[in-house]
Amino acid sequence: MTFTSAGVIGSGSWGTALALVLHENGLPVTIWGHDPAHLVRMREARENADYLPGIPLPSTLKMAERLEDLRECDLLLVVTPSKAVREVAARLREARPKPGAVLLSCTKGVELGTGWRMSEVLADALPGHPVTVLSGPSHAEEVARRLATCVVLGAQDAGIARGLQRAFSAPWFRAYTNDDVAGIELGGALKNIFALAAGVCDGLGLGDNAKAALVTRALVELGRLAVALGSRRDTLMGLSGLGDLMVTCYSRHSRNRAVGERLGQGESLAAIQASMRMVAEGVPTTFSGYQCAQKAGVEVPIIEQVKGILEGTVAPAEALTRLLGRDPKPE
Repeated sequence: MTFTSAGVIGSGSWGTALALVLHENGLPVTIWGHDPAHLVRMREARENADYLPGIPLPSTLKMAERLEDLRECDLLLVVTPSKAVREVAARLREARPKPGAVLLSCTKGVELGTGWRMSEVLADALPGHPVTVLSGPSHAEEVARRLATCVVLGAQDAGIARGLQRAFSAPWFRAYTNDDVAGIELGGALKNIFALAAGVCDGLGLGDNAKAALVTRALVELGRLAVALGSRRDTLMGLSGLGDLMVTCYSRHSRNRAVGERLGQGESLAAIQASMRMVAEGVPTTFSGYQCAQKAGVEVPIIEQVKGILEGTVAPAEALTRLLGRDPKPE
């Protein structure tokens, strides 16, 4: 399969960075966002100053203020916060996208209440459209600056997977494929919870030993829950599991790690969120992930303590004490 044009639904840092990758490969790309004024500023300044300052946007990269303007695109990237995916999918359905257009979910989250992955939300709202996913260790700030990055594309159809791989492959951007869509999504979503915990370690000043132990046990916990929810275990050892967990827990670009660090330093979640322009997906995913674990009967001690910290019922230092005080057991 060969794509002829792409629409990017979401004008934040990640949507803009992915639009630049596709544009680099010669694909006509149009970006849509929920704020028309923001799109006008991007078009006039040729820069996404709100989310990716300092990155020039090519004159041939288009911005559209109506979803209907993406109607002829045969590839549609959904790059919105997870809490907005269902609403955006409904609006996209009303815009009547091109029959058979491929949907590519680039959002990392799990819907609260249903426990559905983002691809499942899209498939429910837009039947008849193949739904695929993209994930991996890929901060928008580095992708936009053409720093070496590897991602994984999830698709059940091998022809669509190859088409996506061609569309996203660049000298500095390598795209692998995998048919374990559930595993790719779950690894990418759940790791954000553990990045909050890693940030709390930083905020408490616990050092490298504690953080390494936390991240290692986080990988075990992520795997236990993701497998129970339909992932293949080997997928979680790849880019969307181990790779994304590492970069999100350690990177200075990670919003989730930064939120955790501020929590560890004693700031309230409300104050932190009020100061942020972008969404830290680990916060809502903590609650939806915990809900999924309860339904599946999976033990998730780290997620449970992160949930307590976010709710304000457990102090960060007390959460660590609870984790260390668990009954000893074989690794």
